[in-house]
Amino acid sequence: MTTEDRLKLFALSAQLAERDLDALEQSLGVDLERSQLTEEKDESYYPQFPEVVRREAAQMSRYYEVFYCLERSIRELVRETLEAAKGVAWWDSAVPEAIRESVQRNIDRERDSGVTMRSEEKLDYTTFGELGEIVRANWALFSDTFNSEKAFPKIMTSLNVLRGPIAHCCPLAEDEVVRLRLTLRDWFRLME
Repeated sequence: MTTEDRLKLFALSAQLAERDLDALEQSLGVDLERSQLTEEKDESYYPQFPEVVRREAAQMSRYYEVFYCLERSIRELVRETLEAAKGVAWWDSAVPEAIRESVQRNIDRERDSGVTMRSEEKLDYTTFGELGEIVRANWALFSDTFNSEKAFPKIMTSLNVLRGPIAHCCPLAEDEVVRLRLTLRDWFRLME
């Protein structure tokens, strides 16, 4: 078999694999986002950045994704819990005044900068630490969700510390990757 024949066979095998993945996605009703992978790997829009920085960014993206999911889920939990207990006006009755004022400053600053507003939800303008303060201020409403009032602030503080390098574009040390995994386990155990 010639090299050309081997290349043709390889290309044909790849096409068949793509078809099989298409069928799998359709039968399971999932999107493996394979088309997005090729778009994301196109680094032509930032070739001026060193390769080592791009590799570091790719490695850190997984931790950002995990933290993004965690923080969004916490925001949704806070919103749903307080709205269910306090009604649609929960923001004014359940959120401490200092946090409401901080959020209003953040909204005003964003509006005045002329950028697209990140959200219509005031809760999306709170810091991660403020989310924990809102829960603690309404602990009676969250005591069925979290099994320890003492563990909650400890875990939130650990998560907030781990969030720092992720949110501020610094690589996580190997120990901190382990700590992130363990702290996430603590978070979910807190909700058991």
